[in-house]
Amino acid sequence: QVQLQESGGGSVNSGGSLRLSCAFSARNYRRYCLGWFRQAPGKGREWVAYVDSDGSSVTRESVKGRFTCSIDDAKSTLYLQMTGLEPEDTAMYYCAAGSRRWGGPCEGNYWGQGTQVTVSS
Repeated sequence: QVQLQESGGGSVNSGGSLRLSCAFSARNYRRYCLGWFRQAPGKGREWVAYVDSDGSSVTRESVKGRFTCSIDDAKSTLYLQMTGLEPEDTAMYYCAAGSRRWGGPCEGNYWGQGTQVTVSS
């Protein structure tokens, strides 16, 4: 069983920064990829960035250079540092633990409840 709890969302102006945190509890969490997903109003959920089971970090192309996903093993916390935020980044952000199929991106199997990020122009 995996438990995840996000925090750190909020409202910022365009160009601002936020850091999301996800406290996780999982036995042998290295068997999973741990990542961030988002869902904007009226759109499907998409992956944003994740730490793979080998410890490598993968970032979606559209946010590369602005978003960084990292993990603090000692604190059992996953982070998403977001800079240069744009109105298009407005969404509910979810932390998830999951797996990859056929070399594709991380797919969540266990989910947090989400934290809202709103970016105003």
